[in-house]
Amino acid sequence: MRSPVVRYSLAATAALALAALALTPASAMASLPTVCLFRNLFGIECLGCGMTRALWSALHGDWTQALAYNRLVVVALPGMAALVVAGFIPARPR
Repeated sequence: MRSPVVRYSLAATAALALAALALTPASAMASLPTVCLFRNLFGIECLGCGMTRALWSALHGDWTQALAYNRLVVVALPGMAALVVAGFIPARPR
């Protein structure tokens, strides 16, 4: 099992990322540039392209748009939520 510091760090990072996306206004999301190195080098989208916008749309309740941005949002959002929850649940002693 991971050390408590690593667990809390992962949980806090996921919680901060979700909170930042939830509090970001739509105007800011529309003006973000593409920062995907793979897309900038090769001109095609990677599996993660659109994930920031997809998570933002899902957190704001627009699941249709979230799925249009990146279908892996149905895995990423619950995964991040699970990281947050599991990170703050105390580990069982051995």
